[in-house]
Amino acid sequence: MSLQFIAIIPARYASTRFPGKPLALLHGKPVIQHVYEQVNKAVDNVWVATDDERIMTTVKEFGGNAVMTRSDHKSGTDRIREAYEKIGDGRQIVINVQGDEPFIREEQIDAIKQCFGDSQTDIATLVQPFKQEDGWEALENPNSPKVVVDQKGFAIYFSRSVIPYCRGKEKQDWLKTFPNYYKHIGMYAYKPEVLKAITELKQSPLELAESLEQLRWLENGYKIKVSETDIATIGIDTPEDLERAEAFLRIKS
Repeated sequence: MSLQFIAIIPARYASTRFPGKPLALLHGKPVIQHVYEQVNKAVDNVWVATDDERIMTTVKEFGGNAVMTRSDHKSGTDRIREAYEKIGDGRQIVINVQGDEPFIREEQIDAIKQCFGDSQTDIATLVQPFKQEDGWEALENPNSPKVVVDQKGFAIYFSRSVIPYCRGKEKQDWLKTFPNYYKHIGMYAYKPEVLKAITELKQSPLELAESLEQLRWLENGYKIKVSETDIATIGIDTPEDLERAEAFLRIKS
């Protein structure tokens, strides 16, 4: 593919559940360094976008690129736009990788890059199929948004509710009845002009109802291409997640 990609990792110091998360040590290295090094395997131009000098200093110390952004952004997408415009790189596709995903895989980033082989793609994201062994509890978890995908691989809708509804079936049988329940993986890529446009949109009724910003993009007619991954990663949202990640790395090593 001849397109050029830039990956930007938004990283804030302030966090309600885990303050200082990007700088927390995981297997002897800051979480943000793990993320950066994983992304750098798939993209040759990687930046951290932060609002904190401590994070900026840490990234530079391990040899990474970092850019300072405002502290009042309402979303990571807004921070990505400011960072991209400050960097002034001019690359054709901007990839937004969450700063709390130290186990993001090269294959996942490559999958999202491939979405732009379709000229209709404005935005790309990842989904992971729910499996029968995940069970009803995992499927109904509102913190794990679901995605309905059309036959051309574009997202129709995102919801914290279980969609579609399997009429006439016991809930415990829904994963068996409908084979394509998808969990949303929160990594995005955008064409720069689309990134600029979506950050200027007002919040939409669906977005406010579900608290999912991607619904604003769908409501305004943007096409979100979906790529499927079977890889499960460990995100770091809490100190307990960090402990689980540390245990995983000890076993792996």
